[in-house]
Amino acid sequence: MEHKQYARLGEQVYHTVLENGLHIYVDKKPEFQKSYAFFATNYGGMDMKFHLDGQWKDTPAGVAHFLEHKMFDTEDGNALQDLAANGASPNAFTSSAITGYYFESTEKFYDNLKILLSFVSVPYFTRESVDKEQGIIGQEIRMVEDDPDNQVFYALMECLYDHHPIRVPIAGSQASIARISADTLYACHKAFYCPGNMVLTAAGNVDPEEIVRIAREILPRDPGGRIERDYGGEEDGRAACPEKELTMAVSTPIFQLGFKADPAEPGAEWLRRSILGALLCEVLLGNSSPLYARLYAQGLINKNFAYGFELYPGCAILAAGGESRDPRAVREAVLAEAARLAREGVDPDLFRRVKKGAYGAKVRGLNSLEYTCIELAQDHFAGADFFSFPEVFDSIAQSDVEECLRTWILPERCGLAVVKPGEGEA
Repeated sequence: MEHKQYARLGEQVYHTVLENGLHIYVDKKPEFQKSYAFFATNYGGMDMKFHLDGQWKDTPAGVAHFLEHKMFDTEDGNALQDLAANGASPNAFTSSAITGYYFESTEKFYDNLKILLSFVSVPYFTRESVDKEQGIIGQEIRMVEDDPDNQVFYALMECLYDHHPIRVPIAGSQASIARISADTLYACHKAFYCPGNMVLTAAGNVDPEEIVRIAREILPRDPGGRIERDYGGEEDGRAACPEKELTMAVSTPIFQLGFKADPAEPGAEWLRRSILGALLCEVLLGNSSPLYARLYAQGLINKNFAYGFELYPGCAILAAGGESRDPRAVREAVLAEAARLAREGVDPDLFRRVKKGAYGAKVRGLNSLEYTCIELAQDHFAGADFFSFPEVFDSIAQSDVEECLRTWILPERCGLAVVKPGEGEA
């Protein structure tokens, strides 16, 4: 195995690629009592159209999420119960871009790893179990459709994007999941749950060589083919529409304000772009920024105000939102402050504080085994080296953030979604 020391972070990471194409990363932390494993596939909610067996497959919205639910079923029972009986805390999630299965444990780590790799790599679906799951997920969909925060988020995605599948809810709709069958799930598992499209990360007081031995013993030898995906063609830099308004049973208007940023190509630029976006958020919207202080003093935002930068294949979004008596006034204030900063420049002291704070937060995150494993996996799929972030921070200057302000935070790139009080539904 390749052994790499990251002296600035005090981290030592082991990496290898198995004969079947699976990448394995192990962050060895002898001082930790707990250990964590994360087994992920480069397949998420937006991967609905793909090439398999010589033809294009157009699958219903929600398949990746549905498949995640069903993967815990085994011919002998349920893998969640098996892991819990071994003292592990297991779970899984599906995002727009990836699906991950994981557990944390203080003992029987290698036994639990065998269970994890086995159930994720060997699908077991029946018509009856799929029919039952449609009812369960249908209820979950109804719950999120009644959630104003969920509705305002996807309304913003529809504002920003004309056709990119980031605008489609990860869980799909009741109509789309009704079209999912056991055959659909087997086809998507065949396409995306192959070693060459997956990554295994682990952290804690574990033996990298033993993890490799177990993975080599359990996982299929066939790496699978390269999966070509179709996200509907490149989007332009403009928002699809400036505003969407919904009516739901809320006491105060809820809003999401977003800007369509430039996406990044896989590789080192991916990590740099994600850090640039995070710094831009802090400079413009962070709780130490002049704009935040003004908006809070004017009662236009409250403690629920939140912001962030998200990067996905083919799209990038800078968004902020929360409760506000006048969301449109917030939008105008953000655009005006961005124009001022682009014209006059960011305060150098603010930039230094923001950069130091963002770097410190990322270093503190390494105390979390979960954070470390998930970031390692996500950056692997993006072709980036997660632990190189100190050097990336070094390379980013104040002028880089100012250029992003001038390029991204513009009226034509802006979308606003609002849920206003009333008796209507989304």
